[in-house]
Amino acid sequence: MNFDLSFWTKASIRRKRIYTFLFVLVAAIVLTAIGSLIPISHNTATQIYDQLNQTVSQEKASGTVPQFIFLNNFRICLIMFIPIVGPTFGVISFASTGYNLGGISQTLGIPSFIYFLAELLNPIFWIEFTAYSIALSESIWLFRRLMQKRYGELKNAAILIGVCAALLAVGAIVESMLPLI
Repeated sequence: MNFDLSFWTKASIRRKRIYTFLFVLVAAIVLTAIGSLIPISHNTATQIYDQLNQTVSQEKASGTVPQFIFLNNFRICLIMFIPIVGPTFGVISFASTGYNLGGISQTLGIPSFIYFLAELLNPIFWIEFTAYSIALSESIWLFRRLMQKRYGELKNAAILIGVCAALLAVGAIVESMLPLI
């Protein structure tokens, strides 16, 4: 099998970064979809659902829902920026997210793939997955540039961490205003 990679070799650095981001975004969505299809026992599904509701109830009672959501998502995002560790962590996170979506859908009596497709309509999904895909893409570029001893990439990483923080802050505020499920 022969792949034509001229789209990559002829692309500018900016375009290569966009391609990397799009590839990571699609891979993240596919991994999450696969995770949502993993069989799960009814007891485990109920535990996932109950734990989510309990966490949200506790955070609502203390008035810290947006902060909790932001800190949780930003911590995950920061780990994804780390070269080598980030992509590995990302694969586990996306599959785990899908698994949890499958558990929630089972508890609600909705087929897991239908529930996953419904999540694709949720703007929060896109905000968070955009931030995570930016982080993972930069992790790849950061690794490559550091191996080339091109330390200017650290500046790009710092800027992109700020972009991801802003995205996740907006996402956390919006998500905290939405009903749970």
